[in-house]
Amino acid sequence: MEYRSLGSLQVSVIGLGCNNFGMMIDAEATKAVIDAAIDAGINYFDTAESYGRGKSEEFLGQALGSRRSEVLVASKWGHDMSLAEGERGGDPAQVRARLEASLKRLGTDYIDHYQLHRPDPETPQEETLGCLAELQAEGKIREIGCTHFSAAELDDAVRAGQARGVASYPSVQNHYSLLTRGPENDGVFDACARQGIAFVPYFPLESGLLTGKYQLNAPRPEDGRLVKWGDRAASFIDDDKLAIVGRLTEWAAGRGHTLLELAMSWHTSHPLVATVIAGATRPDQIQANVAAGSWALTADDRAEVDRVIAGA
Repeated sequence: MEYRSLGSLQVSVIGLGCNNFGMMIDAEATKAVIDAAIDAGINYFDTAESYGRGKSEEFLGQALGSRRSEVLVASKWGHDMSLAEGERGGDPAQVRARLEASLKRLGTDYIDHYQLHRPDPETPQEETLGCLAELQAEGKIREIGCTHFSAAELDDAVRAGQARGVASYPSVQNHYSLLTRGPENDGVFDACARQGIAFVPYFPLESGLLTGKYQLNAPRPEDGRLVKWGDRAASFIDDDKLAIVGRLTEWAAGRGHTLLELAMSWHTSHPLVATVIAGATRPDQIQANVAAGSWALTADDRAEVDRVIAGA
């Protein structure tokens, strides 16, 4: 396993997204996945207070047990769905209250990587960053991060941290995959390179679309997330995307690789990416994800993949 820098942390380049815990799988299945991940060299586990209405954090904490010190627990607070009317995620009072609740669910006294789950335009970033710096000094969190931030918000956070005399976010977690390329075009990657911010892609496999289990003009697997999601899956899967998946599958196969290997290595070959937080519901998926990230795509490979996606 390769490990990369995320602020002061050294994270496994293949991480584990924990949003399935408490939603797709129960506590027993969660433990099997967690044990397999640790055994495979994964040390970065990404959860959130909103996943499974807190069950993800609970199941993760229970599964880790005495192995807590062997891993890095990342959690998030402040998603819109977790906030009541009038509450602001960046409000220092909310930060502290949400952290204490997460610590209790996780059964730990510190979180390694604590991330603001959505920007809070109503709270000055100086206040949020100042509170997070205090919590770091208290030993309750080791590193901080943000998600869904635009390039302008990342730059503003750096300026806010400098004005307050504290560190800004060393990481940002945004949607990015072979099929979702926003960070390349909206300035986020430019901001990351400019400010020294590590990038963590979420939905790197497009919720299973890039695993190879979905094909154009073929029945969709009943156990697939994009089947269980119903109407919600419409933004991830359609015939145009399945046609692209077909072309990518053929291109990868011509080089002795699978679509999953291409999708994972697209991230691990990117110099700004710190860790790829792919989800899993079974131990064998852990092993497949870890093995898939070892293909070292070249710049020419990436350019050719772009042409395949475009149908050129």
